Amino acid sequence: MKVKAKIKNGIVKVKAMAKHGMVTYNQAEKKTGNRDSANFITHIQATVNGEIVFESSTSQFLSKNPIFKFQFKGAKKGDKIEMSWRDRKGKTGEGKGKVK
Repeated sequence: MKVKAKIKNGIVKVKAMAKHGMVTYNQAEKKTGNRDSANFITHIQATVNGEIVFESSTSQFLSKNPIFKFQFKGAKKGDKIEMSWRDRKGKTGEGKGKVK
């Protein structure tokens, strides 16, 4: 997962990309005839200094390798942002970045 964060006027703007195939129910059913093979990111979270600054439940309607953008207040230059995601099958991914 790639994470970039910049601060300007006290507001941190984050842009992150999760590398994931995001197989929808329709794609899975067409390929295998079985919807159970669908696999997509269901939850994503970002923390700074141990505090959650972004959390979201997602669905199959995100594109392959989805990009997440959000902003928040309360961080300073040099703080570490840690992001993690979990998909439908339990696989996880994570990424780290520094506020610049």
